[in-house]
Amino acid sequence: MSIKDNFEEVRNRIHEAERRAGRSEGSVKLMAVSKFHPAEAVVEAYNAGQRLFGENRVQEACGKFPALFESYPGLELHLIGSLQRNKVKQIVPYVSCIQSVDRIELIDEIIKQCRKLSEEGKKKTLRLIFEYHTGEESKSGFLSTDELLKAVEKAGEASDCGIVCAGFMTMAPFTDDNQAVRNSFKKLHTVADEVKKHFPSLPLDELSMGMSGDFEIAIEEGSTLVRVGTALFGERNYA
Repeated sequence: MSIKDNFEEVRNRIHEAERRAGRSEGSVKLMAVSKFHPAEAVVEAYNAGQRLFGENRVQEACGKFPALFESYPGLELHLIGSLQRNKVKQIVPYVSCIQSVDRIELIDEIIKQCRKLSEEGKKKTLRLIFEYHTGEESKSGFLSTDELLKAVEKAGEASDCGIVCAGFMTMAPFTDDNQAVRNSFKKLHTVADEVKKHFPSLPLDELSMGMSGDFEIAIEEGSTLVRVGTALFGERNYA
């Protein structure tokens, strides 16, 4: 199947999951995860109607997307992989959202770089999605609601430099146990609802949950954004 065919199939599966969950069609956004795939694959996806893409690595994103932004209007990029403080300056100009905000020190650096851009007359809106750890041992993310509250509070105080607290993200455990996966998504939804009560003036409406193997379960549990790579682009070339 072509990338275009894959997109059509995944979109149909998303709409069917929305219907099963009693949600309106279009309530879930599809992000195409293009890591380890060439720019040509992004263009093919763009021509199939896709506009939102996600990259895991700063170096790859900065090597691939600047030229694409020049040629393909409406293209939007999120960083979804772990972000080191020393790479923040490099990636901030190119992304509309960082989905892997997982520690206070990272928020400090993001604020610093956004303030610099503002002072240089290059102010931009940067959405932050806070990663919450829901059980997979090797995964990053805030470990408690208290930590998450402190993180949202700090980022929320930086709205003057374009930072928007947009929502929450998690990764379910890699397991065939669908109930364990579902519980992971339920946990994030519960934690998100609790945190949102403390910050009624912040948007915090995004729930980024679900990947190629579990996005339908995520949609049933309230996901507003699914991060899909393999089901769209095929297996990645890791060479």
